[in-house]
Amino acid sequence: MALVEPVELVPAQELGPVHFIAIGGSGMNGIASMLVQLGVEVSGSDRNDSAYLRSLEAAGARVHVGHAAEQLGDARTVVASSAIRPENPELAEARRRGLRVLHRSAALGSLMLGRRGVAVAGTHGKTTTTGMLAHVLTGCGLDPSFVIGGALTGTKTGGHLGGGDVMVVEADESDGSFLQYPAEVAVVTNVDADHLSNWGTAEHYADGFLRFATGPAVRLLVVSADDPGAVLLTERVRRAQADGRAPEGLEVVTFGVSPDADVRIAGTAFAGTGSQFSLHRRGAGGPVAMAVPGHYNVLNAAATYAVATWLGADEARVRTELGGYAGTNRRFQLVGTVDGVRVYDDYAHHPTEVHHTLVAARTGVGEHGRVVVCFQPHLYTRTRDFWPQLAAALELADEAVVMDVCGDREDPIAGVDGALVADAVSPGTAHVTYVPDWDAAAPTVAALARPGDLVITVGCGDVTKVAPQIVAQLEQRAGGGR
Repeated sequence: MALVEPVELVPAQELGPVHFIAIGGSGMNGIASMLVQLGVEVSGSDRNDSAYLRSLEAAGARVHVGHAAEQLGDARTVVASSAIRPENPELAEARRRGLRVLHRSAALGSLMLGRRGVAVAGTHGKTTTTGMLAHVLTGCGLDPSFVIGGALTGTKTGGHLGGGDVMVVEADESDGSFLQYPAEVAVVTNVDADHLSNWGTAEHYADGFLRFATGPAVRLLVVSADDPGAVLLTERVRRAQADGRAPEGLEVVTFGVSPDADVRIAGTAFAGTGSQFSLHRRGAGGPVAMAVPGHYNVLNAAATYAVATWLGADEARVRTELGGYAGTNRRFQLVGTVDGVRVYDDYAHHPTEVHHTLVAARTGVGEHGRVVVCFQPHLYTRTRDFWPQLAAALELADEAVVMDVCGDREDPIAGVDGALVADAVSPGTAHVTYVPDWDAAAPTVAALARPGDLVITVGCGDVTKVAPQIVAQLEQRAGGGR
């Protein structure tokens, strides 16, 4: 897949009517929702029905299940992501009719015009940090617009049109589209090689982050002081500033537990699926208590704190609002509790993300329970590139059920399947069960679970549908099979 190159942005009000291909996707529904709120005529299609589709329909969009050329209607602009293949009937029809065809990032960039853009990038933590920022800025009275790659907990959309002048967006690096956004604030949570089928090499991937961090409109860069890839990025940005290759007046603010961090994390303690810590910068700061798990969320909170206070939010109020953040869809999301077994679902798919998720699960389960993970590798290329690291991450569990690869847009690669990961888990660590039959995953996990366990489905494919099935299986068992 080729990287997406930036294009000249068209004001959002000049786009419509707009048709979205795969409108229910995590990267699409928020953009579509915001356009609907602007009064733009919106239509779209997706291969499966979903709550996102129904929410958009209720808001006024015309939605279809399945793809067909005639569903374009009177659209003037068609929006597609990198995952849409050229032979898609709607995309093919749009090109035949000479309609404006935009990558999703160009549609999102159009929404940012005239607003103070905050673009959140990083190999891991983009969705959560974007969601935290949206939550905190809203609670602090800034009423931001936002587009997140996952719905905030308790909502059915990742997009909102606010009355303030700030707009927060999740900036996806996978296909290079994060370079499209006219951001005043750039956030980099970490830089950890991924999506090499697009970027080619880890060096090219890192170069993309440098371009993002030194974009022409960027006035503030918020970047991790702990992550090795981010630290190297900061060093390169400093050199670019010295050489005149960075925007004039660019301010760099680092965050982390590092003693050199500008926003410093200290005194972190974890209990269950929450944490307590303190944040400090330039003599200001104080305690924070959060209800979401893991050290990675502490880091995300520090990044949020840096951005929100720079935008003018009250420092103490920011810390208070962080305590009320409840998460986003598919980020350590509780699906159900049955007979002492808690079942969660998480989007983690890169080895580092899987590792951090299972560390958080281990903390959340306490001393006496077990961690039971149901993992679905995502993409044949990622599995080919990272199967040893994925296996090593699964070793943190007590029981690991490994499904076959979710290929999504990719064609199969010979010899690359879930067994490649399952067989690489070291003996004496997690007990591994390879389940290539998708329908057998939930019964297998439910049979393994016992009271006190924390069960978590992990992956960004259709493994998310397994979690409710596990809950149903446990309920059936608890009810004696009735």
